[in-house]
Amino acid sequence: LIVSDRKMKTYPAIGFFLLFVISYGSSENSSTPRGCGLDLLPQYVYLCDLDAIWGIVVEAVAGAGVLTTLLLMLILLVRLPFIKEKEKKSPLGMHFLFLFGTLGLFGLTFAFIIQEDEMVCSTRRFLWGVIFALCFSCLLAQAWRLRRLVRHGKSPSGWHLAGVAICLMLVQVIIATEWLILTVVRDNKLACSYEPMDFAMALIYVMFLMVFTMGFSLFTLCGKFKKWKKNGVCLIITLFFSILIWVAWMTMYLFGNAELKRRDKWSDPTLAIALVSSGWVFVIFHAIPEVHCTILPSQQENTPNYFDTSQPRMRETAFEEDIQLPRSYMENKAFSMDEHNAAGTLKVSSLYESFEQKGVKISLRTAGFRNGSLGSRPSAPFRSNVYQPTEMAVVLNGGTV
Repeated sequence: LIVSDRKMKTYPAIGFFLLFVISYGSSENSSTPRGCGLDLLPQYVYLCDLDAIWGIVVEAVAGAGVLTTLLLMLILLVRLPFIKEKEKKSPLGMHFLFLFGTLGLFGLTFAFIIQEDEMVCSTRRFLWGVIFALCFSCLLAQAWRLRRLVRHGKSPSGWHLAGVAICLMLVQVIIATEWLILTVVRDNKLACSYEPMDFAMALIYVMFLMVFTMGFSLFTLCGKFKKWKKNGVCLIITLFFSILIWVAWMTMYLFGNAELKRRDKWSDPTLAIALVSSGWVFVIFHAIPEVHCTILPSQQENTPNYFDTSQPRMRETAFEEDIQLPRSYMENKAFSMDEHNAAGTLKVSSLYESFEQKGVKISLRTAGFRNGSLGSRPSAPFRSNVYQPTEMAVVLNGGTV
Protein backbone atom coordinates (compact mmCIF):
# COMPACT_ATOMS: atom_id res chain seq x y z
CA LEU A 1 0.00 0.00 0.00
CA ILE A 2 2.81 2.38 0.81
CA VAL A 3 4.46 1.73 -2.59
CA SER A 4 1.19 2.28 -4.42
CA ASP A 5 0.69 5.57 -2.63
CA ARG A 6 4.12 6.75 -3.68
CA LYS A 7 3.39 5.86 -7.33
CA MET A 8 0.12 7.74 -7.18
CA LYS A 9 1.99 10.84 -5.95
CA THR A 10 4.77 10.54 -8.59
CA TYR A 11 2.52 10.41 -11.68
CA PRO A 12 0.83 13.79 -11.09
CA ALA A 13 4.25 15.41 -10.52
CA ILE A 14 5.58 14.05 -13.84
CA GLY A 15 2.44 15.16 -15.67
CA PHE A 16 2.65 18.65 -14.23
CA PHE A 17 6.33 18.93 -15.30
CA LEU A 18 5.50 17.86 -18.86
CA LEU A 19 2.70 20.37 -19.09
CA PHE A 20 5.07 23.10 -17.88
CA VAL A 21 7.69 22.25 -20.53
CA ILE A 22 5.08 22.16 -23.30
CA SER A 23 3.57 25.47 -22.27
CA TYR A 24 7.03 27.08 -22.04
CA GLY A 25 7.98 25.85 -25.50
CA SER A 26 4.71 27.07 -27.00
CA SER A 27 5.24 30.49 -25.45
CA GLU A 28 8.77 30.62 -26.89
CA ASN A 29 7.49 29.63 -30.33
CA SER A 30 4.83 32.30 -30.18
CA SER A 31 7.43 34.98 -29.40
CA THR A 32 9.87 33.78 -32.13
CA PRO A 33 9.09 35.10 -35.62
CA ARG A 34 7.87 32.58 -38.15
CA GLY A 35 10.74 31.15 -40.14
CA CYS A 36 13.47 31.84 -37.55
CA GLY A 37 15.11 29.53 -35.05
CA LEU A 38 14.71 29.60 -31.29
CA ASP A 39 18.31 30.63 -30.64
CA LEU A 40 18.38 33.55 -33.12
CA LEU A 41 19.21 36.94 -31.69
CA PRO A 42 16.47 39.57 -32.08
CA GLN A 43 18.92 41.79 -33.98
CA TYR A 44 18.87 39.42 -36.99
CA VAL A 45 15.15 38.73 -37.08
CA TYR A 46 14.52 40.40 -40.47
CA LEU A 47 16.95 38.01 -42.16
CA CYS A 48 14.49 35.14 -41.76
CA ASP A 49 11.14 36.60 -40.67
CA LEU A 50 8.46 35.38 -43.08
CA ASP A 51 6.03 37.99 -41.83
CA ALA A 52 8.39 40.81 -42.88
CA ILE A 53 9.15 39.36 -46.29
CA TRP A 54 11.08 42.42 -47.54
CA GLY A 55 14.19 41.38 -45.61
CA ILE A 56 14.32 37.92 -47.20
CA VAL A 57 13.76 39.27 -50.71
CA VAL A 58 16.41 41.98 -50.39
CA GLU A 59 18.78 39.49 -48.80
CA ALA A 60 18.36 37.05 -51.70
CA VAL A 61 18.83 39.74 -54.36
CA ALA A 62 21.92 41.11 -52.59
CA GLY A 63 23.38 37.61 -52.28
CA ALA A 64 22.91 37.04 -56.01
CA GLY A 65 24.64 40.35 -56.67
CA VAL A 66 27.60 39.32 -54.49
CA LEU A 67 28.02 36.06 -56.42
CA THR A 68 27.75 37.83 -59.79
CA THR A 69 30.32 40.45 -58.83
CA LEU A 70 32.76 37.83 -57.55
CA LEU A 71 32.30 35.87 -60.79
CA LEU A 72 33.14 38.95 -62.88
CA MET A 73 36.26 39.59 -60.81
CA LEU A 74 37.31 35.96 -61.25
CA ILE A 75 36.83 36.18 -65.03
CA LEU A 76 39.06 39.25 -65.20
CA LEU A 77 41.74 37.56 -63.11
CA VAL A 78 41.72 34.44 -65.29
CA ARG A 79 41.81 36.38 -68.57
CA LEU A 80 44.38 38.91 -67.38
CA PRO A 81 47.47 37.18 -68.92
CA PHE A 82 45.74 36.94 -72.32
CA ILE A 83 44.87 40.65 -72.64
CA LYS A 84 47.56 42.17 -74.85
CA GLU A 85 45.94 45.31 -76.26
CA LYS A 86 47.04 48.42 -74.40
CA GLU A 87 43.67 50.20 -74.62
CA LYS A 88 42.00 47.21 -72.91
CA LYS A 89 44.71 46.42 -70.39
CA SER A 90 45.20 49.91 -68.96
CA PRO A 91 41.77 50.24 -67.23
CA LEU A 92 41.89 46.84 -65.46
CA GLY A 93 42.86 48.37 -62.12
CA MET A 94 39.97 50.80 -62.37
CA HIS A 95 37.60 47.94 -63.27
CA PHE A 96 38.66 46.00 -60.18
CA LEU A 97 38.09 49.08 -58.02
CA PHE A 98 34.63 49.50 -59.49
CA LEU A 99 33.75 45.83 -58.92
CA PHE A 100 35.07 46.10 -55.37
CA GLY A 101 32.81 49.11 -54.80
CA THR A 102 29.82 47.27 -56.25
CA LEU A 103 30.58 44.32 -53.97
CA GLY A 104 30.59 46.77 -51.07
CA LEU A 105 27.12 48.04 -52.02
CA PHE A 106 25.68 44.53 -51.90
CA GLY A 107 27.46 43.82 -48.62
CA LEU A 108 26.28 47.06 -47.02
CA THR A 109 22.70 46.03 -47.79
CA PHE A 110 22.82 43.49 -44.94
CA ALA A 111 23.66 46.31 -42.50
CA PHE A 112 20.23 47.84 -43.27
CA ILE A 113 18.37 44.52 -42.94
CA ILE A 114 19.53 43.79 -39.39
CA GLN A 115 18.36 45.96 -36.53
CA GLU A 116 20.48 48.98 -35.74
CA ASP A 117 22.85 49.50 -32.84
CA GLU A 118 25.80 51.85 -32.31
CA MET A 119 28.25 49.83 -34.39
CA VAL A 120 25.76 49.18 -37.18
CA CYS A 121 24.72 52.85 -37.37
CA SER A 122 28.33 54.02 -37.54
CA THR A 123 29.00 51.56 -40.34
CA ARG A 124 25.94 52.73 -42.24
CA ARG A 125 26.78 56.41 -41.95
CA PHE A 126 30.42 56.04 -42.95
CA LEU A 127 30.32 53.41 -45.71
CA TRP A 128 27.25 54.61 -47.60
CA GLY A 129 28.88 57.73 -49.02
CA VAL A 130 32.38 56.22 -49.31
CA ILE A 131 31.30 53.21 -51.38
CA PHE A 132 29.11 55.28 -53.68
CA ALA A 133 31.93 57.82 -54.05
CA LEU A 134 34.27 54.98 -55.13
CA CYS A 135 31.79 53.75 -57.75
CA PHE A 136 31.05 57.18 -59.22
CA SER A 137 34.75 58.11 -59.17
CA CYS A 138 35.50 55.01 -61.25
CA LEU A 139 32.70 55.98 -63.64
CA LEU A 140 34.17 59.49 -63.97
CA ALA A 141 37.60 58.01 -64.73
CA GLN A 142 35.93 55.74 -67.27
CA ALA A 143 34.29 58.76 -68.92
CA TRP A 144 37.69 60.45 -69.16
CA ARG A 145 39.19 57.30 -70.70
CA LEU A 146 36.41 56.93 -73.28
CA ARG A 147 36.64 60.60 -74.26
CA ARG A 148 40.34 60.15 -74.99
CA LEU A 149 39.70 56.95 -76.91
CA VAL A 150 36.91 58.42 -79.01
CA ARG A 151 38.85 61.57 -79.93
CA HIS A 152 42.47 60.39 -80.11
CA GLY A 153 42.32 56.58 -80.09
CA LYS A 154 44.63 56.37 -77.05
CA SER A 155 43.77 55.58 -73.45
CA PRO A 156 45.35 57.16 -70.33
CA SER A 157 47.63 54.89 -68.37
CA GLY A 158 46.22 52.54 -65.78
CA TRP A 159 47.96 54.35 -62.92
CA HIS A 160 46.33 57.62 -63.90
CA LEU A 161 42.85 56.09 -64.06
CA ALA A 162 43.13 54.28 -60.73
CA GLY A 163 44.78 57.30 -59.10
CA VAL A 164 42.00 59.64 -60.18
CA ALA A 165 39.34 57.27 -58.81
CA ILE A 166 41.08 56.85 -55.45
CA CYS A 167 41.77 60.57 -55.01
CA LEU A 168 38.14 61.47 -55.72
CA MET A 169 36.96 58.83 -53.23
CA LEU A 170 39.25 60.14 -50.47
CA VAL A 171 37.34 63.43 -50.45
CA GLN A 172 34.19 61.60 -49.32
CA VAL A 173 36.23 59.65 -46.75
CA ILE A 174 37.27 62.96 -45.17
CA ILE A 175 33.68 64.26 -45.24
CA ALA A 176 32.23 61.11 -43.62
CA THR A 177 34.95 61.04 -40.96
CA GLU A 178 34.38 64.67 -40.00
CA TRP A 179 30.63 64.10 -39.85
CA LEU A 180 31.02 61.21 -37.43
CA ILE A 181 33.52 63.11 -35.29
CA LEU A 182 31.40 66.24 -35.06
CA THR A 183 28.12 64.48 -34.28
CA VAL A 184 29.23 61.51 -32.19
CA VAL A 185 32.50 62.45 -30.50
CA ARG A 186 32.13 66.21 -30.00
CA ASP A 187 28.39 66.43 -29.30
CA ASN A 188 28.26 63.09 -27.43
CA LYS A 189 25.26 61.93 -29.42
CA LEU A 190 24.38 58.39 -30.27
CA ALA A 191 25.39 57.18 -33.72
CA CYS A 192 21.79 56.23 -34.47
CA SER A 193 20.31 59.56 -33.45
CA TYR A 194 20.55 61.54 -36.66
CA GLU A 195 17.95 63.14 -38.85
CA PRO A 196 17.32 61.94 -42.43
CA MET A 197 18.19 65.41 -43.70
CA ASP A 198 21.61 65.20 -42.02
CA PHE A 199 22.20 61.86 -43.73
CA ALA A 200 21.32 63.38 -47.10
CA MET A 201 23.42 66.52 -46.55
CA ALA A 202 26.51 64.36 -45.92
CA LEU A 203 26.10 62.96 -49.46
CA ILE A 204 26.27 66.27 -51.36
CA TYR A 205 29.72 65.47 -52.72
CA VAL A 206 28.52 62.07 -54.00
CA MET A 207 25.59 63.73 -55.75
CA PHE A 208 27.95 66.26 -57.32
CA LEU A 209 30.15 63.43 -58.61
CA MET A 210 27.13 61.67 -60.07
CA VAL A 211 25.76 64.71 -61.90
CA PHE A 212 29.18 65.85 -63.14
CA THR A 213 29.98 62.37 -64.46
CA MET A 214 26.64 62.30 -66.28
CA GLY A 215 27.40 65.59 -68.02
CA PHE A 216 30.99 64.64 -68.81
CA SER A 217 29.99 61.25 -70.24
CA LEU A 218 27.98 62.94 -72.98
CA PHE A 219 31.27 63.97 -74.61
CA THR A 220 32.12 60.30 -75.14
CA LEU A 221 29.75 60.30 -78.12
CA CYS A 222 31.75 62.92 -80.04
CA GLY A 223 34.78 61.64 -81.89
CA LYS A 224 36.07 59.85 -84.98
CA PHE A 225 36.81 56.46 -83.35
CA LYS A 226 33.30 55.03 -83.38
CA LYS A 227 34.02 51.60 -81.89
CA TRP A 228 34.33 53.10 -78.38
CA LYS A 229 31.01 54.94 -78.54
CA LYS A 230 29.12 51.80 -77.48
CA ASN A 231 30.95 51.90 -74.15
CA GLY A 232 29.95 55.54 -73.84
CA VAL A 233 26.30 54.68 -74.39
CA CYS A 234 26.45 52.02 -71.63
CA LEU A 235 28.05 54.57 -69.31
CA ILE A 236 25.32 57.13 -69.97
CA ILE A 237 22.58 54.54 -69.36
CA THR A 238 24.22 53.51 -66.07
CA LEU A 239 24.37 57.07 -64.80
CA PHE A 240 20.83 57.84 -65.97
CA PHE A 241 19.32 54.96 -63.98
CA SER A 242 21.53 55.78 -61.00
CA ILE A 243 20.19 59.33 -60.91
CA LEU A 244 16.62 58.02 -61.08
CA ILE A 245 17.27 55.65 -58.17
CA TRP A 246 18.80 58.43 -56.07
CA VAL A 247 15.89 60.77 -56.74
CA ALA A 248 13.42 58.03 -55.80
CA TRP A 249 15.04 56.91 -52.54
CA MET A 250 15.80 60.44 -51.33
CA THR A 251 12.23 61.55 -52.01
CA MET A 252 10.86 58.55 -50.16
CA TYR A 253 13.40 58.71 -47.33
CA LEU A 254 13.06 62.44 -46.66
CA PHE A 255 9.37 63.11 -47.36
CA GLY A 256 7.41 60.03 -48.40
CA ASN A 257 7.83 57.94 -45.26
CA ALA A 258 6.92 60.89 -43.05
CA GLU A 259 3.80 61.67 -45.11
CA LEU A 260 2.68 58.05 -44.90
CA LYS A 261 3.54 57.95 -41.18
CA ARG A 262 5.86 54.99 -41.80
CA ARG A 263 9.14 56.68 -41.08
CA ASP A 264 10.33 54.24 -38.40
CA LYS A 265 9.28 51.11 -40.29
CA TRP A 266 10.15 52.02 -43.87
CA SER A 267 13.44 53.91 -43.50
CA ASP A 268 15.66 50.82 -43.46
CA PRO A 269 13.80 49.05 -46.31
CA THR A 270 14.05 52.21 -48.43
CA LEU A 271 17.82 52.45 -48.02
CA ALA A 272 18.37 48.71 -48.49
CA ILE A 273 16.35 48.64 -51.72
CA ALA A 274 18.28 51.68 -53.00
CA LEU A 275 21.59 49.88 -52.38
CA VAL A 276 20.50 46.69 -54.14
CA SER A 277 19.01 48.56 -57.08
CA SER A 278 22.12 50.69 -57.60
CA GLY A 279 24.36 47.65 -57.37
CA TRP A 280 22.46 45.74 -60.03
CA VAL A 281 22.39 48.80 -62.32
CA PHE A 282 26.17 48.99 -62.04
CA VAL A 283 26.54 45.28 -62.78
CA ILE A 284 24.12 45.00 -65.71
CA PHE A 285 24.77 48.23 -67.58
CA HIS A 286 28.46 48.82 -66.87
CA ALA A 287 30.39 45.91 -65.33
CA ILE A 288 29.18 43.13 -67.63
CA PRO A 289 29.63 45.14 -70.89
CA GLU A 290 33.10 46.32 -69.84
CA VAL A 291 34.25 42.83 -68.86
CA HIS A 292 32.91 41.45 -72.14
CA CYS A 293 34.67 44.19 -74.11
CA THR A 294 37.92 43.57 -72.22
CA ILE A 295 38.10 39.79 -72.71
CA LEU A 296 36.77 39.88 -76.29
CA PRO A 297 39.68 39.41 -78.74
CA SER A 298 40.24 42.39 -80.96
CA GLN A 299 39.85 42.09 -84.72
CA GLN A 300 42.94 41.73 -86.84
CA GLU A 301 43.07 45.13 -88.48
CA ASN A 302 46.51 44.58 -90.12
CA THR A 303 45.37 41.80 -92.45
CA PRO A 304 45.99 43.01 -96.05
CA ASN A 305 42.99 43.27 -98.31
CA TYR A 306 44.10 42.54 -101.86
CA PHE A 307 40.84 43.81 -103.32
CA ASP A 308 41.13 47.24 -101.70
CA THR A 309 42.97 49.56 -104.09
CA SER A 310 43.15 52.31 -101.47
CA GLN A 311 45.72 50.36 -99.45
CA PRO A 312 49.42 50.87 -100.27
CA ARG A 313 50.75 48.23 -102.60
CA MET A 314 53.38 45.76 -101.62
CA ARG A 315 56.92 46.43 -102.77
CA GLU A 316 57.70 44.59 -105.94
CA THR A 317 61.12 43.03 -105.75
CA ALA A 318 62.94 40.58 -107.89
CA PHE A 319 63.53 37.08 -106.71
CA GLU A 320 67.28 37.48 -106.41
CA GLU A 321 67.00 40.51 -104.04
CA ASP A 322 65.62 38.39 -101.20
CA ILE A 323 67.82 35.32 -101.69
CA GLN A 324 71.56 35.39 -101.42
CA LEU A 325 72.77 33.70 -104.62
CA PRO A 326 76.29 32.41 -105.36
CA ARG A 327 78.81 34.84 -106.80
CA SER A 328 79.36 32.78 -109.95
CA TYR A 329 75.64 32.76 -110.68
CA MET A 330 75.39 36.51 -110.23
CA GLU A 331 78.30 37.08 -112.65
CA ASN A 332 76.68 34.79 -115.23
CA LYS A 333 73.37 36.58 -114.76
CA ALA A 334 74.99 39.99 -115.22
CA PHE A 335 76.68 38.76 -118.36
CA SER A 336 73.40 37.39 -119.65
CA MET A 337 71.63 40.68 -118.95
CA ASP A 338 74.33 42.61 -120.80
CA GLU A 339 74.13 40.35 -123.82
CA HIS A 340 70.35 40.53 -123.96
CA ASN A 341 70.43 44.31 -123.71
CA ALA A 342 73.05 44.52 -126.44
CA ALA A 343 71.20 42.11 -128.70
CA GLY A 344 67.90 43.88 -128.10
CA THR A 345 69.45 47.24 -128.87
CA LEU A 346 70.92 46.01 -132.17
CA LYS A 347 67.68 44.39 -133.26
CA VAL A 348 65.51 47.38 -132.30
CA SER A 349 67.87 49.85 -133.97
CA SER A 350 67.96 47.80 -137.20
CA LEU A 351 64.18 47.56 -137.28
CA TYR A 352 63.84 51.25 -136.58
CA GLU A 353 66.18 52.13 -139.44
CA SER A 354 64.31 49.85 -141.83
CA PHE A 355 60.99 51.44 -140.95
CA GLU A 356 62.48 54.94 -141.22
CA GLN A 357 63.69 54.17 -144.72
CA LYS A 358 60.19 53.10 -145.66
CA GLY A 359 58.68 56.32 -144.22
CA VAL A 360 56.85 54.65 -141.31
CA LYS A 361 56.97 56.40 -137.95
CA ILE A 362 56.86 54.22 -134.87
CA SER A 363 57.02 54.95 -131.16
CA LEU A 364 59.08 52.78 -128.91
CA ARG A 365 58.18 51.96 -125.34
CA THR A 366 60.31 50.53 -122.71
CA ALA A 367 59.80 46.97 -121.71
CA GLY A 368 56.80 46.37 -119.48
CA PHE A 369 53.04 46.67 -119.55
CA ARG A 370 50.57 49.30 -118.50
CA ASN A 371 47.42 48.89 -116.50
CA GLY A 372 44.88 51.67 -116.40
CA SER A 373 44.04 51.19 -112.73
CA LEU A 374 47.32 50.07 -111.26
CA GLY A 375 49.82 52.11 -113.28
CA SER A 376 52.91 50.88 -115.08
CA ARG A 377 54.86 47.96 -113.71
CA PRO A 378 58.17 46.58 -114.84
CA SER A 379 58.03 43.20 -116.48
CA ALA A 380 59.72 40.39 -114.65
CA PRO A 381 62.81 39.00 -116.44
CA PHE A 382 61.70 35.41 -116.36
CA ARG A 383 64.28 33.91 -118.74
CA SER A 384 67.11 36.18 -117.66
CA ASN A 385 67.50 34.28 -114.40
CA VAL A 386 69.12 31.36 -116.28
CA TYR A 387 72.20 31.74 -118.43
CA GLN A 388 71.31 30.85 -122.04
CA PRO A 389 73.98 31.52 -124.70
CA THR A 390 72.66 32.92 -127.97
CA GLU A 391 74.11 33.58 -131.41
CA MET A 392 75.00 37.13 -130.45
CA ALA A 393 76.88 35.86 -127.39
CA VAL A 394 78.86 33.51 -129.58
CA VAL A 395 79.68 36.36 -132.00
CA LEU A 396 80.72 38.76 -129.26
CA ASN A 397 82.87 36.17 -127.49
CA GLY A 398 84.75 35.24 -130.63
CA GLY A 399 82.98 31.95 -131.14
CA THR A 400 83.47 30.61 -127.60
CA VAL A 401 80.91 30.16 -124.91
